[in-house]
Amino acid sequence: MTTPWGELALSRCPEDPRDRLRAWDASDEYLLRHLAEQTVPLSGTVVVVGDRWGALVTALAAHRPVQITDSYLAQEATRANLARHGAEPGDVRLLTTQDPPPDRVDVLLVRVPKSLALLEDQLLRLAPAVHEGTVVVGTGMVKEIHTSTLQLFERILGPTRTSLAEKKARLIFCTPQPASERPANPWPYTYTLPDGIGAVSGRTVVNHAGVFCADRLDIGTRLFLGHLPDSKGGRRVVDLGCGNGVVGTAMALANPEAEVLFVDESFQAVASAEATYKANGVPGHAEFRVGDGLAGVPAGSVDLVLNNPPFHSHQAMTDSTAWRMFTGARRVLRPGGELWVIGNRHLGYHVKLRRLFGNSQLIASDAKFVVLRAVKK
Repeated sequence: MTTPWGELALSRCPEDPRDRLRAWDASDEYLLRHLAEQTVPLSGTVVVVGDRWGALVTALAAHRPVQITDSYLAQEATRANLARHGAEPGDVRLLTTQDPPPDRVDVLLVRVPKSLALLEDQLLRLAPAVHEGTVVVGTGMVKEIHTSTLQLFERILGPTRTSLAEKKARLIFCTPQPASERPANPWPYTYTLPDGIGAVSGRTVVNHAGVFCADRLDIGTRLFLGHLPDSKGGRRVVDLGCGNGVVGTAMALANPEAEVLFVDESFQAVASAEATYKANGVPGHAEFRVGDGLAGVPAGSVDLVLNNPPFHSHQAMTDSTAWRMFTGARRVLRPGGELWVIGNRHLGYHVKLRRLFGNSQLIASDAKFVVLRAVKK
C-alpha cells in the first residue's frame, strides 16, 4: 500500500499466498492521504476503530495510536504487519471492543464497519472521551456509507458531513459538540426465543452489538436447532463460529454431561455466547475462546463440531473461511466424530465435505438452507 509515509507491505490473517484479497482498500488510502494533505495534528491520544487488517495503525505507528477491533484475526494481522515494519512492542496499543476505551480521545479515526449496530455501540462507548477539540474522521467505501451512518455520527457526536468520493471511497467529517446527555447504549440486547426449537425453546439470548441477527432468531439457525444430533454422555462438543452461542447452549441443555467449547474470532460474539449460556443457568462445563477457528484445539480430542460458516470476509464473498473451518474440524475430531453444518443451498458445502471426509449426508433442508453431516473415518 502506498501511503504519504512510504510503501507498506501488508498481509491479512491467516497469511495465504493464494489469497488475492488485499489487506487494505481505497478507503484506507483516502483517509491516510487526507491526514497528510490537511496536516491533521496527530497528537494526544489517537484512536483507530475498526481497522480491518492493521493498515491504518501500521501507517500511523510513529504516533502511537490505539487500535480498537472486534476481530481476533484483524488483531493478529496488525501484530504481524507492525512487526514487519519494525514497530516496537507498545508502539500501538491493541484493544478489543470488549475492553474499556481510553479516557480521552484527541483524534478518532473510524473505519465504518458492516454492522451499523457495532458502529453505534462503539461511538456510544467512546463519546464520553471525545471533546470539542477532537478530530473525528470516518472512512469507508461508498457502498458502506449510508444516510443512517451519517445520522448515527450526528446523533451521538455532532454535526456530520461527507467528502466527495474518490476511487469509490468516501470520508466522514464529524464536529463533536458538548452534550448534556447522550443516548443510552441499547447494547447488549436481550430477547426470548420462540417455542418449537428444541431445548432452547423459550430461552434467553443475549446479543452484543455486531453479532449476527441481534434481535431475532435467523431462519437458518432455526432449522439447525430443529435437527441437532442426539448427543448424550460426557462428549466434547464445539460450537465453531458460535455467534451468540444459541446452538452450543442448546446442546448443553440437551446434554448436561457434555463439555462445550464456544469459539469465534469475534470478541463481541464470544461475549454474547458466554452471556447467553449464563443467562440460561446451563448445568455442566463450558469454555469460551476467542481465536482463529480450531487452532490450539488438540487433534483427535473432539466428538462433535457444530458449524454455521460465514461466506463473507467484510464485503468480499469467499469460501476460504468455511474450508479452513472444515479442515480444522477434521483435524480435531476423533475417529467416528461428526461435523454438522448449516449453510445456504447454493454454497455447495456437500461437495467440500465429500472431498475432505469422503462422505456427506443430508439431514434436513428447506427452500434456502441445508443441514449436512460428515463423519471422520
